Parts: sequence; structure tokens; C-alpha cells
Amino acid sequence: MFTDPGHLRASDPGRVEGNVVFAYLDAFDPNRAEVEELKARYRAGGLGDAALKRRLEDVVESLVAPIRARRSELAEDPAAVEVLLRTGTARTRETAASVLRDVRAVFALDPT
Repeated sequence: MFTDPGHLRASDPGRVEGNVVFAYLDAFDPNRAEVEELKARYRAGGLGDAALKRRLEDVVESLVAPIRARRSELAEDPAAVEVLLRTGTARTRETAASVLRDVRAVFALDPT
């Protein structure tokens, strides 16, 4: 993953702005204080890109792990998934029809 082309060694100061790893950490890492500390260390020099990427990997893995677990559970019972899909589809159709009726009424699009 692209980071900072001027950050050749861990001891070199780096740029946080435009660094995709920091963009993802800002978006997904729940520990804001640690992310800010990492940014300060990176700007000052003393933090390597590999360490940042490992941190991001851990953050993303912890985010995705419950999703993977739920997917594995669902894969064991395809019939239950089929029921969920059919039920969800029916509810969505009802909601969409209601919204469409409201929109048609507001814009006077009902046939007369």
C-alpha cells in the first residue's frame, strides 16, 4: 500500500497528509488517541511504514472478524438464509410501495 515516497527509512520524518494508511486508520481505528500519537511519531521520524501497515491490518481484521464469523454461521444453513432474503424482500417491497405512494401524492402523479 502506498504511503509516503519521501519516507525511505523509519528514522526519516514522514508526511501524514495524503498517506493512505493514515486515512484508513482515521476511518476505522477506534483508538483516536493512539492514531494521533502514531501520526506525531511518523511526522517526527522513528516509525516505519511496515509497523503502520501491521497496525492497519490488525484494525481491519478486528473489524471484519465478526462479519466473517456471521458469514460462516449463515453458510451452514442455506435454508435460513433463503428465509431471511424472502422476508427482507417482502418488507422492502412494502416500504418502497408506501414511499412511492407518498411521493406520487406529493407530486400529484396519481392517475386521475
